[in-house]
Amino acid sequence: MLNTGCTRQSPWQPGVLRVNLGTEPPTLDWHLSVDMISFEVIGNIMSGLTQYANSADGAKLTCQAACAKSWEVLDGGKRYLFHLRDDIYWTDGKKLTAKDFEYAWQRLIDPATGAAYAHFLYDVINAREINQGQIKDLNQLGAKALDDLTFEVRLNKPAAYFIYLTAGPTTYPMRKDIVDAHPGRWTEPANIVTNGAFKLDSWQHEYKIDLVANDKFFLGRPKIDKIKMFMIPEQSTAFSLYQNDQLDFIDNRSFTTSDIEQCKKDPNFKTQALLRAQYLGLNTKKAPLNDVRVRKALAMAIDKRIFPKILRRQETPMSSWVPPVLIGFEPDSGLKFDPIEAQRLLAEAGYPGGKNFPKTEVLYVSREDTKLGLEAIQAELKKNLGVHIDLVNQEFKVYLTTRKMHPPHLIRASWSADFPDTDNFMSVFTSESGNNYTGFKNKEYDKCVEAARGELDNAKRANLYSRADKLLCKENAVLIPLYMATQCVLYKPWVHGIDVNALDIQNYRTAYLEGAN
Repeated sequence: MLNTGCTRQSPWQPGVLRVNLGTEPPTLDWHLSVDMISFEVIGNIMSGLTQYANSADGAKLTCQAACAKSWEVLDGGKRYLFHLRDDIYWTDGKKLTAKDFEYAWQRLIDPATGAAYAHFLYDVINAREINQGQIKDLNQLGAKALDDLTFEVRLNKPAAYFIYLTAGPTTYPMRKDIVDAHPGRWTEPANIVTNGAFKLDSWQHEYKIDLVANDKFFLGRPKIDKIKMFMIPEQSTAFSLYQNDQLDFIDNRSFTTSDIEQCKKDPNFKTQALLRAQYLGLNTKKAPLNDVRVRKALAMAIDKRIFPKILRRQETPMSSWVPPVLIGFEPDSGLKFDPIEAQRLLAEAGYPGGKNFPKTEVLYVSREDTKLGLEAIQAELKKNLGVHIDLVNQEFKVYLTTRKMHPPHLIRASWSADFPDTDNFMSVFTSESGNNYTGFKNKEYDKCVEAARGELDNAKRANLYSRADKLLCKENAVLIPLYMATQCVLYKPWVHGIDVNALDIQNYRTAYLEGAN
């Protein structure tokens, strides 16, 4: 039981917001982070060149000024000049300068860093060549501090989505002196230096992170004094704590599907459609999934309509990888539910009725609702193909390591959009992506995605993405899209000012506590 210090007379702590992260963030190094847990913490202690203006519709999210008070788009979209505010200070009192962005972008692209998101900067001149070891001099990167308050970015070609990258954690500024002074430990509370609305006050690993308000935050001090971020992996446990007034705000991480109907009766319950795709990644290098007929059979044997029925969160079943609200979506890009054709393909591959099908495992993160969905998939494959798959669950950090170092046959994964553009989804499965764990490498796919990045004609861009989607989901069956997720949130009557958008960015700067006792 959490020791929050609450009494029956005061079910909430003035100035203190209590939330559940669900698990331990693997890292708070925003160049090494690949998960929403880490990014939720980082996004509240850091600020980038721009930030997202609130919008419930992911297709309509726009960027507004943050560390950059303004910017110019020059040379037909190939050159950006960011003009920084002159009143931004790091938490140790040092002034933020354009050099902090220059260093951060160089570190992100440095192959020695091993950043999975390094490819985000590949539109920047020499970024790809540096990251792939063809150019050794980091100063050749087309991202420069022209002076203390001017940051210049030069691109190889126009990129329709580039400005979105400047709002995300991967492009946040970073202090070279701090990273150098504390190698491997610069993100610990005693060492870390940040520029966001909150400061990292304490980190009790596997238990709780405390953030405190940054009195000198350049956009104004937050309305709350502290955020207590607990790490409670069991959804049912977290929900009980919420019911006992020991958590103030919860989301999907903190209630099970069996709690949904009860939650929906609460006037403070909300559901937000997300740009987050749930999928099964197939290891194209590992038998029997190295046979495209087997991959297609698995994809066609799962009736996606089961997910909103069992999860009850208004999920949207998917067969394509491009989300419906983004450019390039076509409903026929993926494989449809067709158990008869699936059986034929499996028999053709040498496993009639599932006979002699090898032991096959699907790896997933330990979570009650994830397991429920996988059990449904397990039943579908058994019923429609006679195939049994083993479910293997791991704690989050272990899962991330296994996925990267020893990917099994299938991976149950989630991709949350970093920015509201189709490229963010399609670039995941390019040959050079650090987030592609399927072994899939396809020259035509890479060319389509690369061409779409620089295409400013929306119709042509949509056609390129649609073709790439068909290559991914239909012709090669590299992954099995399951559904587009929603975020369900529930907050106490005294909680106000938390906005959830389609990127699932939980920004607590505008949150405040007031009212019910």
